[in-house]
Amino acid sequence: MSGRDLFCHPRRVRHGAALTLVFASVLVAGAATGSFGDTVRKTPSAGPAAPEGHRDAVTEAAARAMADGKSPMEAAERAVSRSGDRWGAVYSQGEYQEFEEALDGQYTGVGLSARRERDGRIEVTEVQPGSPAAAAGIRGGDRLRSVDGEDVDGRPVTEVVSLLRGDADGASAGTRVRLGLQRGTHTWSEVLRRARLSTDSVTVRRLSGGVTLIRVAAFTKGSGDLVRNAVDHAPEDAGIVLDLRGNSGGLVTEAVTAASAFLDGGLVATYDVNGDQRALHARPGGDTTRPLVALVDGGTMSAAELLTGALQDRGRAVVVGTRTFGKGSIQMPSRLPDGSVAELTVGHYRTPSGHTVDGRGITPDLQAGDEVLERAETVLSGLGDAP
Repeated sequence: MSGRDLFCHPRRVRHGAALTLVFASVLVAGAATGSFGDTVRKTPSAGPAAPEGHRDAVTEAAARAMADGKSPMEAAERAVSRSGDRWGAVYSQGEYQEFEEALDGQYTGVGLSARRERDGRIEVTEVQPGSPAAAAGIRGGDRLRSVDGEDVDGRPVTEVVSLLRGDADGASAGTRVRLGLQRGTHTWSEVLRRARLSTDSVTVRRLSGGVTLIRVAAFTKGSGDLVRNAVDHAPEDAGIVLDLRGNSGGLVTEAVTAASAFLDGGLVATYDVNGDQRALHARPGGDTTRPLVALVDGGTMSAAELLTGALQDRGRAVVVGTRTFGKGSIQMPSRLPDGSVAELTVGHYRTPSGHTVDGRGITPDLQAGDEVLERAETVLSGLGDAP
């Protein structure tokens, strides 16, 4: 599994997963066609909140604690835990603001992407240009040994990301973080200052034979249009690989826009909110001719699973990789008395064929591990030869 010092909160780590960039009130505020406006945002005041009983129990627990001079957030967290809501979480005002900024493509960190190897070592996979990590000369292939003196070997990538961001201390831009690093046999340490960085949620490169690789790290604001632009500029006589590995989700509106790049209208997903059944549809005019392979793994979550399910069910893409995470539930925010925010589950989504994703994930058409990109290119060569 891989990750970037982006989209991570300690509460989500305690749930055993990376920060799930949830569906939000944009689902309820948008039209049934799924063509939500750019002004619709994920805010605690927009759209209905969680079911009354669930929401009220959490709110009342926070209010009682506040009246007794205790921590409303801790009381709300206990109430969420008792409810059995697997994806429910409580955020401070500052954490929630960071969450929303991340959805807008901003985050506080050092600009590292990392993955855990089979032996438990943490390897730097990418360094964001212009970031503190880049200025320090850190590069892909370096081993990350420690963060602020804490050994990271064997830790989930989500915990390493949280340490890099300084989530436990509410670290802001300008705060220092000491990294222990290794390159070959050389070990050293670097002290970096965290910075406000913009994400490159969509990257595009050419593979052999003119194949276009479109990697979507997360569905932040504007990412759907970036996917569509990449498709529009891809060579017409070669296939496309859509890399959704490690994509922990994001704004569902952006996932629907990305689906529209490959579909000529039609159903993307159905979902329910408090029992109200709704549907999301792609816009017409997408590219339906170029061969397409979607890459997924256990870090493919939420809105990325929605997109994968739509492309697979509608026969638009061959899905290659390993089973996806299985996060197909919908959370909506509710403001608590002290200004913190509780996000509580209100419904679930299904793929166009009616398959439930939550707790099950999506099974690829072709299983592949480390050789996934090579397998994708082989599949594309066969699809290109098909009549």
